[in-house]
Amino acid sequence: MKKNIAIIMGGHSSEREISLKSGNVVYNYLDKEKFSAYRIHIRKEKWVYVDAQEQEHAVDKNDFSVVLGKETIRFHCVFNAIHGSPGEDGLMQAYFELLGIPQTSCDFYQASLTFNKRDLLSVLKPYGIPAAASYYLNAGDPVDEEAIISKVGLPCFVKANKAGSSFGISKVYEKEALSAAIENAYKEDDEIIIEAFLDGIEVSVGVIKYQGETKVLPITEIVSENDFFDYEAKYQGKSKEVTPARITKEEANAVGDMAKKVYDILKMKGYTRSEFIFVDSVPYMLEMNTTPGLTTESILPQQAKVAGISLSELFESAITEALS
Repeated sequence: MKKNIAIIMGGHSSEREISLKSGNVVYNYLDKEKFSAYRIHIRKEKWVYVDAQEQEHAVDKNDFSVVLGKETIRFHCVFNAIHGSPGEDGLMQAYFELLGIPQTSCDFYQASLTFNKRDLLSVLKPYGIPAAASYYLNAGDPVDEEAIISKVGLPCFVKANKAGSSFGISKVYEKEALSAAIENAYKEDDEIIIEAFLDGIEVSVGVIKYQGETKVLPITEIVSENDFFDYEAKYQGKSKEVTPARITKEEANAVGDMAKKVYDILKMKGYTRSEFIFVDSVPYMLEMNTTPGLTTESILPQQAKVAGISLSELFESAITEALS
């Protein structure tokens, strides 16, 4: 019997449109001989199943079911394609755990931790995972520009602590631009992380559960046409992504081992994509994404392709792992 798979997409954050693209790619590539796939749009105001005719049908939040005529659809597994809240910050994971419905991403604690850049890097520090010098601010805190620059130097990056797709991030070269960058970050989140600029090669490392094993995918080098890997670079063609990365075998082994170590330390499940910058051949960790982009142009699917894994195989494996 075919398994009913709910593909959740959309969400509440600035990443909503990207998530819808990812979710539709999963829907299109999932093997219809093995799975009955349902596109579930998650919005603040409503949760709906969107059918092939783009008609909406309400989702019952009490048990995550959908009534179609006289039939009630219940799901064997949820494929999580929501970037940002509530799919990447632990909320949906906790909900499905309470309902006892398997889902393809990590558990709720890991999602909440990794979505918070400050907390993630703090937890990993005792394990020897290098990160840039940083300074933290919360909304309402006094801004001591001298203290910030003394801690992280210039240039530096001002980032929203809990946001993805490079929303709310600015590269600051001079003290006079710091205030505007902080205000920009606060548009996305009430917590900020300000980090020292690391001058080196940026790489992205995918780690997944595949056929029962933890697998490090071929590493991608990020070459941005812009000043850094911002939204335009990620989604509007202003970057070149080279897979496999043009780094030495020793560097590839070092960053691959580090990404896998972090995956294991955190007891991760599903897909992760972690970002690093090499400084003097040492990889410094920036962040980890637990529901990375899944469009055909996204980094993780690119890496899977180089590894000889098709999109259908990639998506089926995530469901198989969740059901196991």
